[in-house]
Amino acid sequence: MSARTATMPVQHADRFFIGGEWVKPSTDTSIDVIDSGTEEVYYTIASAGPDDMSRAVASARQAFDDGPWSRLTHKERAEYINALGAAVAERGDALAQLWPRESGVLHSIAQFSGYIASNALGGYAALADTFPFEEECAPTIGGKFGLLVREPVGVVGAIIPWNAPVALICHKIGPALLAGCTVVLKSAPEAPGAGNIFAEAAEQIGLPPGVFNVVTADREVSELLVTNPGVDKITFTGSTAAGRRIASLCGERIARCTLELGGKSAAVILDDMDLGTAANTLAKAECGLNGQVCSSLTRIIVTKDRHDDLVEALAAGFSQSRVGDPFDEDSQLGPLVSDRQRERVLGYIKKGVDEGATLATGGGRPADLDRGYFVEPTVFGNVDNRSSIGSEEIFGPVLSVIKANDEQDAVRLANDTIYGLNASVFTNDADRARDVAGQLRSGTVGHNNFRTDFGMAFGGFKQSGIGREGGKEGLLPFLETKTVILEERPAAYGSAE
Repeated sequence: MSARTATMPVQHADRFFIGGEWVKPSTDTSIDVIDSGTEEVYYTIASAGPDDMSRAVASARQAFDDGPWSRLTHKERAEYINALGAAVAERGDALAQLWPRESGVLHSIAQFSGYIASNALGGYAALADTFPFEEECAPTIGGKFGLLVREPVGVVGAIIPWNAPVALICHKIGPALLAGCTVVLKSAPEAPGAGNIFAEAAEQIGLPPGVFNVVTADREVSELLVTNPGVDKITFTGSTAAGRRIASLCGERIARCTLELGGKSAAVILDDMDLGTAANTLAKAECGLNGQVCSSLTRIIVTKDRHDDLVEALAAGFSQSRVGDPFDEDSQLGPLVSDRQRERVLGYIKKGVDEGATLATGGGRPADLDRGYFVEPTVFGNVDNRSSIGSEEIFGPVLSVIKANDEQDAVRLANDTIYGLNASVFTNDADRARDVAGQLRSGTVGHNNFRTDFGMAFGGFKQSGIGREGGKEGLLPFLETKTVILEERPAAYGSAE
């Protein structure tokens, strides 16, 4: 039975949300959003031109410089953030229709979109009561009273990808709004619907005009958001290649940036771990977003004497994953986001074969699916860590098994990458897991599963990014620290005793 509905959940697709209003675009340029499961046009949305982007930035700038938002207390802003989360949650059914069609995620996951939004935004709102926005400090070289004050960085340009828009919007606008920043959200052309739904929610709760603005744009116009001098900070999630470009543009004017980029994350299988259990866990973890996750554990590193058994177990388990309509409750793996992404993944699979890796299962399009951007779950053995499939981010359901001589060599191989976003250690010994975790150059290290936690912090080492998202660590990049040193203690701060 399919949960797919005929209802079009996106309102105002022909307009942008700027200055608290739905405004007409400056041009008639539009983008066709394709249903990844049917390859048909799902809906059409306006595409921003240079004037639209300038207007959105000017609105956010005015709201920050002249509006009430940055002058509210943190608790007052938290009330708006909680209300926004609740209003988005009310639109959970609409988001559950959008995400599978735009990106291919299973509906069984997408149906929790409303909860994801309210939970994430609620977590940031809660920091209003616990985060030290102002700390009293004793001056060290003169003065009698000191403060460290953490103030909003200013206008934020938030650029999100297509794979998990709801969560990524929350982890950008949640801390930005709590800090007192104003935001221009730039949605991905492949999956812009969530941005519009958040805008509807912002309008519903009466968020002050200009505090949150939403546009959809291609790469060329998106760069105008990055280079606009009215934008103080860029927060971006996407490919490392795009992150390099954004970092260079921000560097030209010393704009702040947070970059959550690509990964080629390693699962290190130690010699005491049952291979069947590890294989089953890794195969299931790769199914959720169809491999379209920057933190996916796609490099499986195991000692050479256990390599063949692990490849066999992975191939047997992963190949049984049912590929199909993301709205079908029996499907375990949905389509990829687009024809371009499918061809990219198939191209990497061909490279893997050409470079000498052993194709253990999968490798093509499912024979029984004549529509939709589907790729078979694929496992390679005998993968060279420096090969294309061993070193480059594929962003699809492709697992590569790599031989190591021993545990020390496995750690070396895991670290032999330009990335450092995620990793996991598979062992029955928590002490060994902690020891190996300390040796892995990765922003997150899990134990016996794919694990990331935005409630703590998420981000990468090396070329997997700059900064962190989630929790109090994710709030810090939206704040500037100001040192205040006074000759006397102000009466507002009471007695020193």
